Amino acid sequence: MDLGLVGLPLAGKTAVLELLSGGGSGRVAVARVPDPRLDVLTEMFHPKKRTPATIRLTELAGVPPGRLEKGERNAFFEGVRRADALLHVVRAFADPLVPHPAGSVDPLRDARAVEEELLLADLERVETVAARLEKNRARGREEDLQLEALRLCAQGLGEARPVRVLGLPAEAVRALSGFGLLTAGQELLALNLDEEQLRDGVAFPGLSAWTDSQAVALIPFSAKVEAEIAALPPAERADFLGAYGLSEPGADRLARAAYATLGLISFLTAGEDEVRAWPIGAGTTARKAAGRIHSDIERGFIRAEVAAFDDLARVGDWKALREHGLLRLEGQDYIVRDGDIVNFRFHV
Repeated sequence: MDLGLVGLPLAGKTAVLELLSGGGSGRVAVARVPDPRLDVLTEMFHPKKRTPATIRLTELAGVPPGRLEKGERNAFFEGVRRADALLHVVRAFADPLVPHPAGSVDPLRDARAVEEELLLADLERVETVAARLEKNRARGREEDLQLEALRLCAQGLGEARPVRVLGLPAEAVRALSGFGLLTAGQELLALNLDEEQLRDGVAFPGLSAWTDSQAVALIPFSAKVEAEIAALPPAERADFLGAYGLSEPGADRLARAAYATLGLISFLTAGEDEVRAWPIGAGTTARKAAGRIHSDIERGFIRAEVAAFDDLARVGDWKALREHGLLRLEGQDYIVRDGDIVNFRFHV
């Protein structure tokens, strides 16, 4: 799953990418998703290997699309279209050494600037496709469904409402699936604060109201503070975080929020060889989850032994789970839940 990083220049996209990927460089990186459950399982099983879930990050162009040449603008939109979800980095800090490109700091203005470009691109695409379908005298039921869905989108987009908030019926969502609408996907907004703003818990009510209306999750953090945390020895980080009233680094909160924005959950496997979190989409069946490990396991699926993480953490091992009746046998259509610890039985 690919998370696209967007935002205006000097908002902190590169800093976010480096923080989430643990110092990686370049426009593409992989971020590990912190999961305290792996710490518990590692202490329990002492595995040879510990593997967290990961997500792929791609930093997109930092210039507002309206200021790009046509070819660059199209490349930007194609980058957004390829992403499974967006992480929009917005600047809230002032720094005389790094002046804002617009001459002043206004997080709500900046958030709207990028979002409006996506809305306009979607509206243009919707109207163009709808006009073509309307001229098609030989269109059938599928094309009629598409045309009706496009008309609903055009109305919402014309009111500056992204496709994701329109509450379209399932039939309309399916009809739109091949058009790659930019505002149909989920989005997360990372608000980049300075040290004082973070410490004082400065609120941005206008921005919060806007993100609520756009169905965009809002995560405040400070790239500068995060860089200082990352440079500290682990033993000193808790005290440093406490000075800002934080229980964990903002990078961890961002990574988990990004994971949720992508619609992902984790099932876990645990043993002496490896403790691992496996990312899957919410609603994945046991058989499909088995294929996440290996296609042979999916093909030869017999059943899944499933336990809840909380139960295993409480009783201590697989044997105790069986003794307490906490280990379940599930079939191929079982919907895997976040935190399920799974052992697949299969035969090839």
